[in-house]
Amino acid sequence: MFSFLTKEIAIDLGTANTIIIYNDKVVVDEPSIVALERNTGKIIAVGKKAMMMHGKTHENIKTIRPLRDGVIADFQSAEFMIRELIKMVGIKNSLFPPTLRMVVCIPSGITGVEERAVKDSAEQAGAKEIRLIHEPMAAAIGIGIDVLEPTGNMIIDIGGGTSEIAVIALGGIVNNNSIRIAGDDFNSDIEEYMRKHHNINIGERTAERIKIEVGAAINDLENPPDDYAVHGRDMLTGIPKEITVNYQEITSCLDKSISKIEAAVLNALENTPPELSADIFRTGIYLAGGGSMLRGLDKRIHTKTKLSDICNLKPKYAIPGFYTPLPYLLVYIGFANANSFYDI
Repeated sequence: MFSFLTKEIAIDLGTANTIIIYNDKVVVDEPSIVALERNTGKIIAVGKKAMMMHGKTHENIKTIRPLRDGVIADFQSAEFMIRELIKMVGIKNSLFPPTLRMVVCIPSGITGVEERAVKDSAEQAGAKEIRLIHEPMAAAIGIGIDVLEPTGNMIIDIGGGTSEIAVIALGGIVNNNSIRIAGDDFNSDIEEYMRKHHNINIGERTAERIKIEVGAAINDLENPPDDYAVHGRDMLTGIPKEITVNYQEITSCLDKSISKIEAAVLNALENTPPELSADIFRTGIYLAGGGSMLRGLDKRIHTKTKLSDICNLKPKYAIPGFYTPLPYLLVYIGFANANSFYDI
């Protein structure tokens, strides 16, 4: 009777970015970070505004990333961040406040305690009904794979805090490997490389920009990016300094982390049932998530696995799975009614 008072939203609560979908559209795409006053604990900024302060604060302000390695590390900050980001959606009702039903993405390797923390944060932020979906499953649905079919598909979702490797068939995850090596580790590798090889200190935001501008997984790109000018603090003199780096330098410094992801992919393939392995040979591997946009990563995984089809989705948004109309996802996790299912 009062279904018009119920609003359904989907949230990718990521280590690096949080994205909210409402009415089949991405309406919020913000960094997962908050800024607060040290003395009072009052939150003063969320998302892009807080990110602009990151690494530039004075002693009375600090920035916090509520999620680490794909899970909630600071419950109170996460709750406030979710609440403020939901306000950005602009859900309005003239008479009564709407009832929120949420779908939230979680890593496949999450523990029961970590899962409970996600639910509690969403409830405190105003959700009346919450469903959780593993990130590889959301990615598969978003790609357009019929996850209910008896056909195996492998998804590699490289986010900010975790990399998820999963084999999906018959509406479930048959085999998965979740490792805490992802985009944040790439940034840390770049920061360390700059210190050791160029004697220059850079911040996390600069490392992220280097990764985007000249990051690569292989040394022989067909269309290499231009060299990139990096600004930081000279470790010897303490004076601001500029250096230039090329993509081959970044390839070498990311090699160790990428090798760990490759090892996780091989491990997942080794533990996949033979019939599903045959399906994967035919269908190939799907790459999703912001980390998968690293130049040449698809070719590197192809070289390692010898599989011919490595599909890099090149997501417009750093979110696994939500390139699909939201109702499809809602049907899968049980929010939509039967009529909605047949409309899809």
